[in-house]
This record gives sequence, C-alpha cells and structure tokens, in this order.
Amino acid sequence: MNAPAPRIDGCLETAIYVDDLARAARFYETTLGLSPMFSDERLVAYDCGPRSVLLLFLRGATTETVRLPGGEIPPHDGFGRMHFALATPAEDMERWERRLGETGVAIEARMEWPRGGRSLYFRDPDGNLVEIASPGLWANY
Repeated sequence: MNAPAPRIDGCLETAIYVDDLARAARFYETTLGLSPMFSDERLVAYDCGPRSVLLLFLRGATTETVRLPGGEIPPHDGFGRMHFALATPAEDMERWERRLGETGVAIEARMEWPRGGRSLYFRDPDGNLVEIASPGLWANY
C-alpha cells in the first residue's frame, strides 16, 4: 500500500438502534425538531444539516440482508447505549438548553471545552447519549 487513500469528504450517516421506533421518532421530531426524509417499518432517516443524516433503526430489524433493485445492504445491528453529537452554532446553545427544559428533557451534563466549544448531554428514550455541541470542540470544528 504505497498510494495514499482516496479522500473522505465527511461522515454521511450516523446510525443508532432503538426499541420503539414510533416513540423514538416522536422524540427526535418533537424535542429536536428534526424532519424525516424517509421512514418505513425498520428505520427513520433525518436531515441533520448539509450531508449529514441521522438514522434510527428498529433494533433487530436489520439483521438480514436487504435486497433492493440497485443492490444489497448487508445486515447490521447495535446494542447498548450509543453516543452521537449534533452541531449547533454557539449562539444557539442557550436556546437549546431552554428548549430541552421546556420539553422535559433532563440535561445530564454540560462541558466547556478548551478550544471554546460547549456541549450539552442528555438521553433519548432508549438511553442513547445525545450531545449538542458548538464550534470549538475539535480542531476541525
């Protein structure tokens, strides 16, 4: 392997697994205001900004190969409490804190990062750890 790897342009999809798809969809649509781009009995796909999709999969519903007209999707699944972060402008962090409080979502932790970013951590109905983060968290964000 002497040649460099081809370029990666970002992380397109983040997948989490939930026990009750309808309950999880209500949380993500009502609390976070996300809009579904696609849904069926095994998944809901949300627009999370430019080239970013959050996928909610019904736990156990993707353990078989899915055959579609254009090809196949190999099986996958996940267990346990997962973590992902959603990006927001720094000026919206206080609005997010208020919105979470107004919708009855407990903030589990807050973090102020050395680069100036801030994070709010809370749980979805399946116990997944959701983070809302402002710029200044990573060197590239």
